[in-house]
Amino acid sequence: MESLLGLLRVRIIRGVNLAVRDTSGSDPYVVLRMGRQLIFSDFFLVLNQQVYDKDTFSRDDKMGDAELEITSFIDSVKMGLADLPNGTIIRTVKPCRQNCLAGESPILWKDGKIIQEIVLRLRNVETGEIELQLMWIDIPGAPVF
Repeated sequence: MESLLGLLRVRIIRGVNLAVRDTSGSDPYVVLRMGRQLIFSDFFLVLNQQVYDKDTFSRDDKMGDAELEITSFIDSVKMGLADLPNGTIIRTVKPCRQNCLAGESPILWKDGKIIQEIVLRLRNVETGEIELQLMWIDIPGAPVF
């Protein structure tokens, strides 16, 4: 049985140039999925995002989707870094077929935590991006990778 080593915090910052689905504007929300559960192991990790427009009287409208391969982020956590200067870039993730990155995305040491600021270009829609942040939160007393 695997031990829980920490928590992956995903913060949705904002949507940019999202498709309009209602005449009065959209009420977007994001659904995040990663495999069947959020327990990490040594395998290829993909975080899937689906953006919807909340509707009151009908089915919510799809506003695009994106995916992000987060193995580089988890590999940075496994390095067991500590006491780096604030703002140190650990590595930079480039756009590729395994992600929907709009541009390069640095993985940083910031305020004693590993953080990745991300802009994802939405697929299956005419326009839109979502900005999000990944942060690893250690659980005190948890075993080390």
